[in-house]
Amino acid sequence: MASRHDPRGARALRLGVGTALCLAIGFGFDLPIPMVAPVLGVFLLASMNRPMPLKSGLALVLVVVFTTATGLLLSPLLRYYPMGGVLLTGLCLFLAFRWGLRGGNGLASLFLIIGLTIISAAGTIDFRLAATAVEALAKGLLVAVAVLGCCHWLFPEPANAPAPPTAPVLPVAQASRMALRATLVVLPAFLLALTDPLGYMPIILKSVSLGRQSCVTAAHGAARELLGSTLLGGLLAVAFWCALSLFVSLWMFFLWMLLFGLLAARKLYRLSSTRHPPSFWLNTLVTLVILLGQSVQDSVAGKDVYTAFAVRMGLFIAVTLYACLMLQLFEPRRRAPHPPALSEPA
Repeated sequence: MASRHDPRGARALRLGVGTALCLAIGFGFDLPIPMVAPVLGVFLLASMNRPMPLKSGLALVLVVVFTTATGLLLSPLLRYYPMGGVLLTGLCLFLAFRWGLRGGNGLASLFLIIGLTIISAAGTIDFRLAATAVEALAKGLLVAVAVLGCCHWLFPEPANAPAPPTAPVLPVAQASRMALRATLVVLPAFLLALTDPLGYMPIILKSVSLGRQSCVTAAHGAARELLGSTLLGGLLAVAFWCALSLFVSLWMFFLWMLLFGLLAARKLYRLSSTRHPPSFWLNTLVTLVILLGQSVQDSVAGKDVYTAFAVRMGLFIAVTLYACLMLQLFEPRRRAPHPPALSEPA
């Protein structure tokens, strides 16, 4: 149990309650692409241990609208010059990842990457579809920022809690290598989404999450962490769906998400013993939210939920295995020590 001076308890409560609130608001108010709000809420709540002032929150939303709208500039190029558009998109993704690794704003980097992939892919099909995606991201972020402030009011950070450590600024060579690796993780999902942007949006969000995770995961534990968190997220999504089917309502949706979110948050903040790093549990929670949100939308649309879930889970596993391969290929090789030089005979 955490003491009253230990900030981990309040942080776990904020993450669990905040994720459930974002989910309930997104689906309760029927926001466009409602699963976007809880996904952004997870990223925001897990990365910020201080409340965001109102001006900063509105400024962040404006930055998101601007950065995501940049994807619209790539849409005509992708439509009429596909090869050049894909190469330019890959270059922009590389620069966005490297900027975040070199000390840039991590949230702005994340939203720029989402805009470059989801918005540009949607714009190749229909401009109104891209505008709907921009609206979904902006409204989802507004919900996430409001929930962040509400959760900090409900569960404030202890007064003597240490400030979160600043992310280290990586050297240029290391940041470039990691950015290239993360870009190669995201690009296949982006190419797949060019055929059906809304249908493959969960794959893009998953690949972006894997790309970010690949920047903090060592290659020797890649399969265990990336694939393990993906499979655990899918298993939790199945358990969640079975529990929700017993009594379907928005309140039960909120309460079950609260329970599963708190279970993952306890592991993420190490309130209960675990062998896995926080990135494992963050990826598990993101996978759970994406799979669950899309399954609910499939059910509303009258689709076969179980077949769609099986196909989506198979794609998630394929994307994760590909991310593990990229981690292995781009892991720097350790040079073998040179044997000591033999002394010349006298």
